Amino acid sequence: MVRPHLPLNALRAFEASARHLSFTKAAIELCVTQAAVSHQVKTLEQRLGAVLFRRLPRGLALTDEGLALLPVLRDSFDRIGDLLERFETGHVREVLTVGAVGTFAVGWLLPRLRGFTEAHPFIDLRLMTNNNRVDIAAEGLDYAIRFGDGAWHGMDAEPLFDAPLSPLCAPAIAGRLTGPADLLGETLLRSYRSDEWPRWFAAAGLEAPPIRGTVFDSSWMMVETAIEGDGVALAPPLMFARPLEAGRIVRPFAVEVSLGAYWLTWLKSRHVTPAMRAFRAWMLAQANEVNGTP
Repeated sequence: MVRPHLPLNALRAFEASARHLSFTKAAIELCVTQAAVSHQVKTLEQRLGAVLFRRLPRGLALTDEGLALLPVLRDSFDRIGDLLERFETGHVREVLTVGAVGTFAVGWLLPRLRGFTEAHPFIDLRLMTNNNRVDIAAEGLDYAIRFGDGAWHGMDAEPLFDAPLSPLCAPAIAGRLTGPADLLGETLLRSYRSDEWPRWFAAAGLEAPPIRGTVFDSSWMMVETAIEGDGVALAPPLMFARPLEAGRIVRPFAVEVSLGAYWLTWLKSRHVTPAMRAFRAWMLAQANEVNGTP
């Protein structure tokens, strides 16, 4: 049976008392008297027709009914508090949670992100990184930015741009490379996608050598290793514009191979919010600049 008009003050008095297991401590938190808290809880018990506390000589103990009520109230008050914190100058800040491949997030998205946050000050963006393996539903993501062919079950996908792979290495290594065949004598760093180097060598008209050594699940870590002079990475130069411009790393050859594109993805069943629409429009505008389209 639904019991309307439960007094909010009584619910708050119960929740605070249940957390502290003390009317006195709850009263201090709520800035009222101990007698007021006790009265509010008694009123709530009468409205519900249930005893919520066992009164002990020292403190309180929750009854089964109190234990059932507490987590529901705690969650409700937390959600109300979270929502009120999102109000700013008369506007509610809308939360937008985006997951992105780590290399994309660091190498491409972060340098541009200020433009989005300045244009949309009432969107509270939460950015998560991954290695392209992501469960968008389980992780509570509104969007996931992925690398691949755009075919993910149960997902809508919007293409952003291609990111072809090319060898990247430290200047000292680049100085001894005169052609792609010289890579056969170098340490070739590899990702968990084992077909990358063989397909690049095929594009260069060469047979790929056996490739052994450390496997990286992040292109960013792999390129950092190459910057240290510990091998040659095969990675998308577009994601490493800053270290390339700074001369920390070099692209010795123009040969490249495209194995996929970056995509903006979301659940087909997801209700599209205003914040999602704003982020999608901004991402596509940024991608158009990369693609050279108006």
